[in-house]
Amino acid sequence: MNSDESRPVPVITLKPRHALPFFKRHPWVFAGAIRSVQGDPQPGDEVALHTHEGEFIARGLFNPHSQIRVRLFSWNQAEPLDRAFWKTRLQSAFQLREALFRRTGTPARHSDLEDHTHEAGKSARPTEATAYRLVNSEADGLSGLTVDRYDRWLSVQFTSLAIAIRQEVLIELLVELAQPAGIVLKTEKGLREAEGMEITDGLLWGDPPPRPLTVVEHGLKWEVDLTEGQKTGGYLDQRDNRRALAQYIHGHRVLDVFCYAGGFGLGALVWGGASEVVAIDSSESALQLAQRNAELNGVADRWRSIRSDGFKALETLRDAGEQFDTVVLDPPKLTRTRSALPQALRAYHSLNRLAVSVLKPGGILVTCSCSGLVTRDDFEQMLADVAIQSGRDLRIIEVRGAAPDHPVSPFCPENEYLKCYVCHVT
Repeated sequence: MNSDESRPVPVITLKPRHALPFFKRHPWVFAGAIRSVQGDPQPGDEVALHTHEGEFIARGLFNPHSQIRVRLFSWNQAEPLDRAFWKTRLQSAFQLREALFRRTGTPARHSDLEDHTHEAGKSARPTEATAYRLVNSEADGLSGLTVDRYDRWLSVQFTSLAIAIRQEVLIELLVELAQPAGIVLKTEKGLREAEGMEITDGLLWGDPPPRPLTVVEHGLKWEVDLTEGQKTGGYLDQRDNRRALAQYIHGHRVLDVFCYAGGFGLGALVWGGASEVVAIDSSESALQLAQRNAELNGVADRWRSIRSDGFKALETLRDAGEQFDTVVLDPPKLTRTRSALPQALRAYHSLNRLAVSVLKPGGILVTCSCSGLVTRDDFEQMLADVAIQSGRDLRIIEVRGAAPDHPVSPFCPENEYLKCYVCHVT
């Protein structure tokens, strides 16, 4: 990484007719858009992006190993990407979460969550949660950095080599601004190779988190594992979607497919008053975690789990004539590349068709996709095809996305990855 401020910033020049997206502040410059590289930038170096006519567009960070050759951060030519820059961006991200979750750096005490009652005439308090996203990559102007808070610990993901190279200064700033007990690193499958990163999951700073660590979400208690759990430790983006389901399912028998730690199913029991939840996951450790969470919230007597692949479990339940009042589908990402998109859409179709086959007439289908390459139009067309081919009438009653601590940048619509549809099926 270039740390010599007197050295001229290397220049990345675009091909003709490739500049418009970057004037419109899209942060990803792919290799195919670049005409030339001047100044011999090294991995992680700061560079200036220019049009083919030499006009300045933005400052960014260079990675010769990635298809995203440059990630853009500032459209101000006089603003270097130094420590002060990163601090300002982090402070801006934290201010949003302070508004959403009371105050930056200090999660709500569990006693606050359990004992609080609203006084008549006063406005509602911010969302009650001790686990939430602090930094959401492109949406917070920090492409390649994701930070989640779990009580007093931070879980960090580097999805960019250039950001990973700046680990030392970013961790220093996170310690200064968030004052955590510890910081752990979690990496997403495949990204180390895609970005050319040589990093290892583990403790980056401070004390290791307890295993398990208990957090609170809308009054519900969860155990999470920041060492071996999926994603950064849990699926915080579905927080409000889990809560929203409650209004539809009182007394329902619920099937929660790809349940992981039990999110939707436990919310259905605790908030929605469901009569029973049958939870499906292929991971034994996930099912054990979900079972402990059911016990932690006093609903284990209405919780039943089955270890199985989600598709196979639905086929088995269909063949056995099982019927449910509500089916929840929250599968893992089904595609990471555009070439695999048609196959992914076929998989979503098959999954939803199976779900409808075990859903009672008048039942609720909650169906989700976390595949960013699958658009809402794609997903809605898939649902229409499922309705036609199954001979069922399907009506979308809610279209939802990620919780507010996972904002979306209008300059980078690709980061609106989560889609959650609540449907009435007759």
